Amino acid sequence: MATVRGRLTAWYTTALTLTLAAFAAVVYVASHRAAFEELDRRITSEADLTVGILAGVYRAGGVVLQRDAAGRPALVAELTATLDAVPDFLIITHTEGRVLFASAQARARINEFEQLARLARDSRSSVADTVTIQPLGPTLRYVVRPVIGAGAELGAVLAAAPTAAATLQLRQLLGTYALTLPFGLLIAYLVGSWIAGRALAPVDEIITEVREITDGRSLHRRLAVPIERDELGRLAATLNEMMGRLERSFSALRRFTADASHELKTPLTVLRGGVERAITTPELPPDVLATLEEALQEVNRMTELVDTLLTLARVDEGRAPLHRELVDLREIVEEVRETGELLAEPAGLTLDAVTPAAPVVVAVDRSRIRQLLLNLLTNAVKYTPPGGRVRLRLELDDGRIAMTVADSGIGIAAGDLPHVFDRFWRADTARTRTEDRAGAGLGLAICKWIAEAHGGSIEVQSRPGRGTAFTVKLPREAEPGLDAGSAA
Repeated sequence: MATVRGRLTAWYTTALTLTLAAFAAVVYVASHRAAFEELDRRITSEADLTVGILAGVYRAGGVVLQRDAAGRPALVAELTATLDAVPDFLIITHTEGRVLFASAQARARINEFEQLARLARDSRSSVADTVTIQPLGPTLRYVVRPVIGAGAELGAVLAAAPTAAATLQLRQLLGTYALTLPFGLLIAYLVGSWIAGRALAPVDEIITEVREITDGRSLHRRLAVPIERDELGRLAATLNEMMGRLERSFSALRRFTADASHELKTPLTVLRGGVERAITTPELPPDVLATLEEALQEVNRMTELVDTLLTLARVDEGRAPLHRELVDLREIVEEVRETGELLAEPAGLTLDAVTPAAPVVVAVDRSRIRQLLLNLLTNAVKYTPPGGRVRLRLELDDGRIAMTVADSGIGIAAGDLPHVFDRFWRADTARTRTEDRAGAGLGLAICKWIAEAHGGSIEVQSRPGRGTAFTVKLPREAEPGLDAGSAA
């Protein structure tokens, strides 16, 4: 979703959909349980009532069994007539396995009768279970009760009923859900869109007013602060305070930029133009050409130094704000790796990057973090001899984000480590300024400011001849109220 309104609508719709789905699932499970519990109660009552009738007649001295013409035992006609009223499957067996009685439902369904009779004969104790009649028959829920207290010849009573009615009821319930859910989603979307629109209408007004402040000359304008001191009122007040600070900072920045441009950049531009014109002079002696090329390199380095000094000056005055946005740091690491390979290949170095599989999303200034990593990577390439290795690692360390640039280069002496982040500091030995290791000693100072401006820190570990590792640690979430001015 590209807008907050769209995201709010999507979240509201999703939340309501999940709520409806959870409600439907609970109702379905409850209905399923209730339907089958009711079925179990019915057949259990039929089985227990039948056992009770048989035992009652026997204890009263009545006749339960009689012999037919072939001499086989069977229930007396009075009991048969009474039990025929049972609407479900009902089977009574003899202790020797013979079926003494089968209800009309059982007699009409021969396949069900045979399998249920087998279950009744095989049961020696109370049983409650489900059986599917084969082949391609219905599913029945059955209960078996041994007949106790009705004579030695009666074996067991089996009562069963098909589950089709309960299953049909559940299918109808699912069909009702399927029909009503789209309407529920449509209503949720419409209501969510209306609520999001009403809630964000004041934000649209603030956006419109802020959008009209197009440059530093209109920073004197202020937003109307509503009477209600809610979140939007605090937002408007905070934006007014921010624009007040920006107005003061812009005024100072204009003065400083004008002075710096006049005092430094203009002469450097003139000097560079003169050197470039001199280099194009025909038939220039080689020694003069080499001197001019060296001078042009120094002018370019001086221009870069001026730009860096301007950045640090803005930092010192609290006028170098960060532009935070949610960024997957793996993307920045990949960009830096691609640039680093262009630097490492001509230097004969191996460069690799290690990032976690899951996204590492955090609110940072993308360009500043990229500048930090590039500075560290450039230093690593500078001070690593050919054949060495440079590694860039992104990982989570004790609840914080850790970015490490490690090399197998010349390292830094223990006595120099406390000073590596000082401005213009350079070690006196291997890390001195040469043609291959040019620099002004400001890159690590910039790195330190960027890390601290994000509420983090930067550390260095090194051993001479064994390499150096710079580790930047950032919080998983931006610290409230932290800006570049407070962190500088």
